[in-house]
Amino acid sequence: MDHAATGRLWVRLIKRHRVERDATVPCTRDDPEAALRELLPRLDLSQPVWLPRHRADWEEYALTRFLPEHFMEAVPFDFMEISYIFPEDEKKAARPRDPRWDA
Repeated sequence: MDHAATGRLWVRLIKRHRVERDATVPCTRDDPEAALRELLPRLDLSQPVWLPRHRADWEEYALTRFLPEHFMEAVPFDFMEISYIFPEDEKKAARPRDPRWDA
């Protein structure tokens, strides 16, 4: 897979199991931190601390979650989840439906 293609980074601020705010910004799969540096000031948030767990989750799932203790300042949400939205040309083709599924 070509990780240099530009998709989008989707940031969701979750409080009590509800999305309180969300935003997207152009992003390459290999550099979510640069996209966060661009987006977080618009959400009035500081950069979170990236731990090895965050990097591993990002590499494997293109998704990771930051808790309030990963920020230097107090935050008004339970966690921040970020995920990568792949460009259209990188999305997997859907499998054809099997008629047995409808039986």
